[in-house]
Amino acid sequence: MLSNHARIVLVTALAPAVWGTTYLVTTELLPPDRPLLAALLRALPAGLLLVAVTRRLPHGVWWWRAFVLGALNIGVFLALLFVAAYRLPGGVAATVGAVQPLLAAGLSAGLLGERLSPRTVLAGLAGVGGVSLLVLRADARLDPVGVAAALGGALVMAVGVVLAKRWTSPAPLLATTGWQLVAGGLLLLPVALAVEGPPPSTLTGANLAGYAYLSIIGAAVAYALWFRGIRALRPTAVSFLGLLSPVVATVLGAAVLGQQLNLLQTVGGLVVLGALVTAQTAGTRRRHDQKEKSDHAHHRVRSSGERRTPDGGGSPVPRP
Repeated sequence: MLSNHARIVLVTALAPAVWGTTYLVTTELLPPDRPLLAALLRALPAGLLLVAVTRRLPHGVWWWRAFVLGALNIGVFLALLFVAAYRLPGGVAATVGAVQPLLAAGLSAGLLGERLSPRTVLAGLAGVGGVSLLVLRADARLDPVGVAAALGGALVMAVGVVLAKRWTSPAPLLATTGWQLVAGGLLLLPVALAVEGPPPSTLTGANLAGYAYLSIIGAAVAYALWFRGIRALRPTAVSFLGLLSPVVATVLGAAVLGQQLNLLQTVGGLVVLGALVTAQTAGTRRRHDQKEKSDHAHHRVRSSGERRTPDGGGSPVPRP
């Protein structure tokens, strides 16, 4: 039977797996050349829905904290993501973005006091290598602005994950998820209107179905699972799960769109999965070692706090 930790990991992994379907939904269901509109309609309606359902608004410091987290995890991240997607081949953007677990590990060490182990660093490097084998092409071009946007997106998402762990809200999970989605959507609204103009005058049934999927499943459900995982797991472990997105996107491309999956891509996918497992088991082993040390220290304290009766026999008598 799976442990509670393993169940939380698997449920959290559903979020990046769902995000891996975004490419397929966008190419097959959405109108072309409207990425910022897709990001906006993915975030804002889902956030408003969650706020309406939970009937909770931020209070005190959570007004600005929700804005900061929404900007990092959703608004700024999605804007930079789409800039990178437009200026770089998808493989380059995904490979650059795969540095996010390493960034999250470094930030966790600095802000949360987590130990940055060689095992985690090696798993992060393996993740980048695996993603590059999975999606990178030999003729890929490097655009400086696109690379900067991809790195910026990975950095703001890593900061967002770590801060979401540090700033644990006392409000229900769905409420805080809604606050962040609304904040990110409101940031995207003027950008989308300025860059892409108003939405298309006519939308097909397929378009509406695609937007509904991205908003309800890709945002409301997926982000709730993601932020639940951040509350329960180490930020570094959660960030590694994000590497599932390019794996799912590649598998769906082969299964649904008939794209060829070669040997190197298969090896890359296996390397990514190995990095994910390594990152999760590293955290589990560290917690087990810490528990053993704590139990041993507790036993020593109890032992040192006991003495024998004056005649040297009988049971130990606790010290006052």
